[in-house]
Amino acid sequence: MNKMNENQLLATSQMMIYRPPEVVFEALVDPVITSDFWFTHGTGRLESGKKVTWRWDQFGVEASIEVEKVTPGQLIRFRWPSDEENTSWRTVEITFSSQADDSTFVEVSEKGFDKSDEHLIQTITGQTEGWALVLSALKAYLEHDIILSVISDHHPHE
Repeated sequence: MNKMNENQLLATSQMMIYRPPEVVFEALVDPVITSDFWFTHGTGRLESGKKVTWRWDQFGVEASIEVEKVTPGQLIRFRWPSDEENTSWRTVEITFSSQADDSTFVEVSEKGFDKSDEHLIQTITGQTEGWALVLSALKAYLEHDIILSVISDHHPHE
């Protein structure tokens, strides 16, 4: 879902994952786990104030991540570059809400889009789609021990 909140453009996605919040959270902060379903390599765990690098070998790209805040089982907030020159950054916030059946509702929002970007709608749509793929891959991995190739297969010729 894309929405406009006052003057803030957001790319958002959400998913119910039938695992406890601490399990879902750990899958996103531990690069050993995350590399099974999203990026191919991460230089370290996500911790408040830490800088890490994520790499997608299949695309030959990497991103520097500045972790702003991590609250175990509840929140991950980081900044990452929105351009190849690392001159513009967007903020991603991932929240984890515990449910009565020991499942977790995960919500992702990304903000900081350049309103003057001539491809703004495509950029927000692409980020929304990307987060939906990440959450789908996470769900399949945690609930069914299946590694979906949705990230690589989304752009197989890049």
